[in-house]
Amino acid sequence: MCGRFTHHLSWAEIHRLYNLTAEADRARNTAPRYNISPTEDVLFVRAGEEEDGEVLDEGRWWLVPPWAKEVPKYPMFNARAETAATKPAFREAFRTGRCLIPADGYFEWTKGEDGGRDPWYLHLPGGRPFSFAGLWARNERLGLTSCTILTAPSVAPIDRLHHRMPVILAPDAYTEWLSSDTGAEAASALLARHLDGELAFHRVSRRVNATRYEGADAIAPLDEAAEQTPDPEEKLPPRQGDLFG
Repeated sequence: MCGRFTHHLSWAEIHRLYNLTAEADRARNTAPRYNISPTEDVLFVRAGEEEDGEVLDEGRWWLVPPWAKEVPKYPMFNARAETAATKPAFREAFRTGRCLIPADGYFEWTKGEDGGRDPWYLHLPGGRPFSFAGLWARNERLGLTSCTILTAPSVAPIDRLHHRMPVILAPDAYTEWLSSDTGAEAASALLARHLDGELAFHRVSRRVNATRYEGADAIAPLDEAAEQTPDPEEKLPPRQGDLFG
C-alpha cells in the first residue's frame, strides 16, 4: 500500500520526467512536501488534448468517482491493480483516467519492540524522482478532482516491510499508460513494468507518524549507517498491517 509519500522535486526534475508543453506548466513551482497524507491535494500528470501533450493537474488524494453523491468514507487513496479495471469504484477511471503521480519516496511501517510503529522511508538510489501509476476522476456534482495510487503484491525488498506496494511505473511505460489508445488489458500488463525492485529504505523518526509533521528531517536516516539496499539475509521486525483500513 501507500499511505504517505514525499514530493520535494524541483520544477526542472518534473519537466525532465514528463512531456509538459502547456504554457501554464512552464513557469510553475511547488513547495517541497515531506509527509503527504490521504485527502490532501497532490499533483498528477494526465494526457491532455493532442496538441497539449501531457498536462499537470491537481486533485484530492482520495478518489471520488464521477457518479458519487458524496466523498466516500471508505479508503480510496489506493486501488488494487488486480481489480481496478473491473471494480465499480475504479473501472471508469482505469479506462479513461489513468495518470502519473510524481514523487521521490514513500513511507512504510513495521511494529517496534515496544509495540509502537516504526516508520521506514523507501526511495530509489540517489533519491531520483519517479511516478506512481495512478487513476484520476472529476466529479462535477461535488466540484472535485481526485486521484488514487495503484498498488500490487510486493516484491523484494519491499516484501520485508509490507505485503503490498505502490506501483512505481518505469518511464518507458509512461506514454502507453496515459494514452487513450491503450485498452484496459494492455494497461494492466504495463503495471508489471515497474521500478519497485530497485528501492532502498532506511528507518526514520517516529515524528513522521503524525500526519501534521512536515519537517525536511522526516526522511533523514535514524542512523546514517542504516541507509541501504538491505541484505536479504538480515531479519527485520514484523511488518505492520494496513494503517488506513
